[in-house]
Amino acid sequence: MKTLAQRRSEFVLDQLRTVRGNHTEFEKLTMGLPAMILQNGLGHTLAFLLAKAGNEPNDRHRAAFNIIAGWLREQQVLSEITPAPVMRALSSMDQGKYLTGQREALKVLEWVKRYAKAGLFA
Repeated sequence: MKTLAQRRSEFVLDQLRTVRGNHTEFEKLTMGLPAMILQNGLGHTLAFLLAKAGNEPNDRHRAAFNIIAGWLREQQVLSEITPAPVMRALSSMDQGKYLTGQREALKVLEWVKRYAKAGLFA
């Protein structure tokens, strides 16, 4: 049986393989995401990522959104990972579940930052 930390690590390694574009820019983006979540909250941070990504499916902001939302779905905080349902779910969930999601997002971002800095995109 794997620990939760091992599952986070494995999930992030799998997800980083899907990141397209400039990996250095993705690394820079992910370095600031935990602070953004702590200052503005999970919902605002995910909305920011979606706004910056626009309609570009391979944008680094969209990749970060997908990793966070994907992990929250794995942890049953979210039931979907498409943008509109994610934002609706975050807007309507109770405070306890929202804070659980925020904590999990911060934990998974630790692995994202670590592996992105190491260049583990392949």
